[in-house]
Order: sequence, then structure tokens, then C-alpha cells
Amino acid sequence: MINDGIQKILKQAFNSEFGISLDRVDLENPDPVFGDVAFSCHFLAKDLKMSPQEIASRVADKIKDKSIDSVSAVSGYVNFKISHEFLAQKVITEILAKKDKFGKSDILKKEKILLEYSSPNTNKPLHLGHARNNFLGMSLCGILEFCGAKVIKTQVINDRGIHIMKSLVAYEKFGKGATPKSAGAKGDHFVGDFYVKFDEETMMDDARSALLGWENGDKKILNLWKKMNSWVYQGYAKTYKELGSEFDKNYYESEIYLYGKDIVEKGLKSGLFYSKADGSVWVNLEDIGLDEKLLIRSDGTSVYITQDLALAFLRAKTFKFDSMIYLVGHEQEYHFKALFEIFKRLGFAWAQKSSHLSYGLVFLPEGKMKSREGKVVDADDIVEDMKNLALQEIEKRFPNLSKKEKSKRSRAIGIGALKFMILKITPSQSIHFDPKEAVSFEGATGPYVQYAHARICSIMSRAKVKKVEKIDFSEMDSKEERDVLNCLCRYEKVLTLSCEKMNPSLICNYLLDLSACFNTFYHKHKVLKAETKSKIDSRLALCLCVKYVLKSALEILKIEAPEKM
Repeated sequence: MINDGIQKILKQAFNSEFGISLDRVDLENPDPVFGDVAFSCHFLAKDLKMSPQEIASRVADKIKDKSIDSVSAVSGYVNFKISHEFLAQKVITEILAKKDKFGKSDILKKEKILLEYSSPNTNKPLHLGHARNNFLGMSLCGILEFCGAKVIKTQVINDRGIHIMKSLVAYEKFGKGATPKSAGAKGDHFVGDFYVKFDEETMMDDARSALLGWENGDKKILNLWKKMNSWVYQGYAKTYKELGSEFDKNYYESEIYLYGKDIVEKGLKSGLFYSKADGSVWVNLEDIGLDEKLLIRSDGTSVYITQDLALAFLRAKTFKFDSMIYLVGHEQEYHFKALFEIFKRLGFAWAQKSSHLSYGLVFLPEGKMKSREGKVVDADDIVEDMKNLALQEIEKRFPNLSKKEKSKRSRAIGIGALKFMILKITPSQSIHFDPKEAVSFEGATGPYVQYAHARICSIMSRAKVKKVEKIDFSEMDSKEERDVLNCLCRYEKVLTLSCEKMNPSLICNYLLDLSACFNTFYHKHKVLKAETKSKIDSRLALCLCVKYVLKSALEILKIEAPEKM
């Protein structure tokens, strides 16, 4: 938007003054004291054989344009102060034309990106760590799609293996024929309780025997396994609906692990892999500092990496993706380095198209979550807690609302607060979970942003207009209005950066900035009771633009933008 014009002006100035053609014109947002937009000349100092400040001064002297109030050279930067009226006209006109599609780009046009996220084990319910994974996955889908990509949302359900057998043998021993219905429990929680009851010392041999029986087609084990997994899937469906997670394709480890064995067998025959005396199969990655990696156990059963080899092969064949992203916690970084190296050695084309987007742990006040010890915050429980906390806030503010309306608002605010709290943290960082802080209507929270959107909806409702026909851009002459306009200008760049860095927290922090700028403006200036009709209209137009951007960004993050709080 504004930056396009500044980039063009700078290119012309450098060509005129130094006879060079700039390919790279990266603009920054300086301290408002210096201007609205800045360009660093430091990277040109060596080629032009002069100081950055001299370059900036000579370029600043060259620039004369009606869209710019002033140009200054400070510490090697060219600083631009945009004409107030020009800034307002450019920003307001474009946003009102595009509405909540403002900022949408085609930087990833025709890119087909396969994203794997969630991918739970069917021995327990989804917990808060899974919630972080799902929120990151869905928000990244929103960002990539808004930037023009075709995103294929997938997960692999880890429905077999030793962990699944632990729940199964514990149920055989302690279940006494109970079902989720007879126990009055959600299916995934019911199965997860038996995983916690499993005793490593006394029952491990039973779990190993059950796994071998499963792989050999034992009907009794298979029937119980299917029944228990069906309970888990029923539970997952409800949780995914609450979290807002969707998938284009589910893969099941039980259906693909044999393909992985075939790939390993071929690698063994070609000499890429090797077997040890106990019959286990390995790959040696010591030459790239990754040690040996187990591919098939001595008893012939497969491991996670066996499955991942098969999964990548099937996905590439089915979707012919341009890139494949695994969204998995950072404790699996070694696993994916090894996996991608094996892709490369096997000659798979997607070896260079695969990446691991890791994220940090979620900590409780007392420390790390541990499923085997039952020390977890289940996703279902935290969703209910957040909705209840939001309900308490709503009842304090609006005690006379209907029960139905309170429920609707508490869901939008509670789940929105949970998502925002998790997404505002850079993925690579760990999170220390505090639900009460997350649901606050004040501070760096989701409800604070949602409330800004709802406030504008209320203003527009009281104004009884859906659009503003005539706008006098010269009326937007206050510092607070200019701050809002400059913040709106940044939206496109924030979206591009969040896409390039695969980081939704950039959008969250931008939303906090925009909400704060709008609230400062709103508290200092009247909107519906402004001095003149043209003043009212110009401020309504500004409010409407903020509303569109807030709604757009929240929807990209898969957070509801409520019209009433």
C-alpha cells in the first residue's frame, strides 16, 4: 500500500543520484519521532564507498513528492513522514474496498503445502499440549491460505504399538466389561484412565505379547483393539469440534506400517540399512553426527520412523505436494533430522521439500505434564474451565443476559482466550499456563482484542450505518488517528512475515497493538458525538477499517470475532 509508493520513490532517487538500480528496498517502521517509514542505507556503504549517513543525506535531498510531508536523514536512515491526508485516503479507501479480505496476497499462489498436525496416540485423551499443536496447526493453515497456498490438512492417528497395548492389557485386567456408557465417561478419557493404571513392572511382558498378537492377527486382541479405538475416536470428534480442528485426510498407523517395512526391506537389500545379530534393522547416520537409528525391532515390529517413511511415500504419491511440514514438539527434532536424511539417502524427491516446525512444551504451575502419571490438563477440561471463567466475567458485567446468550458469549470468549494465549507465544518457546490471566478483558489477551471488535460493532450499530459514503480525509488530523492509520498500514507486512516465519504470534502481537491504538483514539475522541457530520463520518470510516482488520486477523487465527461481549 503506502510502502509500494515509497519503494518506487527510493528507487528513482537512487538511480538519479548514484546511477544504481535497487533490487532490495526493505522498509522499516521507525520511532514515530523520526517518521512513518524508514530505509536503511547501511548495506550500501561498502559498494558506494561512503558512510551510510552521507548516502541517506544525498538521497533525502533528492526526494520531492506531494505524498510526503518531510524526508530526513538520521544515523544512516532515510525517514519519511507521509502526508496526513494522503495516508488517510490511501489506507481508508483500500480497506473499505477490500473489507476483511484486506491483506490477502498471492505470495504462495499455486503452492500446495501438506501440513501434518495433531496426530495423537489412541491411548489417552487430547491434553493441553495437543491443544497447542492443534491451535498452531489451524492458525498456520489460515495464514498459508490467506497468502494464496492450497493447504492439505492431515494427521496420522497412532492407533497401534506398545503404548496402545498398555491401555488394552490394563483394560483386560481391570475393566470388568465396563464401557464409556456404563461408566458415564467420554470414550477417550475412559481409555486414558486404563493407560494410567498400567503397571510397567508387572504388565510390560503382557503388552509386548499383545503387540505381537496384534501383528499376527489374533482375533481376540484385534476385536478389543477396534472397540477401544472406536471409543477414543468418538471422544476425539467432540474435542476437535470444540477446538475448531479440521482435517482433509486422516492416516492410521495400523494401515500403513507394513508399507514402511517394505521400504526398510528394500533399503536393507541395497545396503543402505543393515541388520544386527538380534535381527533388528538400523541405519548408520554417524557421518552427519546423528548416530545409529533403529528402523525395525529385533522381534520384527516397527517403530515410529518406519511409519513415517511409509506415510511420506503415500502422501507424495497421493497429493504431489510442493512442500511438507511436520508440526511436532521440539523433543522430536532428532527424529526428523534422521527421517529427512533417510529420505535423502533413499533418493526420495521430497527430501528437500520436508521441514519440521517444532514448538515448546506447555508447563503447569507445578511443572511438565506427564500422561503416564496422570499429571495432565486435558483439553476438554481446560476448554470447560476457560468457558466458565469467561462466564463469570460476563455475569459480572451483564447479569441480565439470557442463559443462551451467556453460553454463546462465554464459548466465544473462553475458547478465543485459550487460543490467543497459546498463539501469542512464539512457537519455539515454552508456555507457562495461567488460565485466569488468559481470560482477562484487560492486558495482552484475546478478550482484549475481541472487546475492541465488539466495541466497534456497537458503535456502528448505534450509528445505524453499514458503510460510510462520503469521507473528508483531511478531518483525520489528530495524532491518535494517525497512529491508528500507521498501525493499519503494517498489517500486510505482518501477514507476510508471519507466513515467511511460520509464526502466528506476530499476528497476535499486531492485534494487541492495533487494539491499543484504537482504544487510545476512542477514549480521547468522540465518534458519534463529534463536532461535525464530516468528523463523525471520517471517524466512523476509521472505526470500520479497524473492525475489518481485527475480524480478518482473528479469523485467520481461527478465533471468533464476536459482535457483542
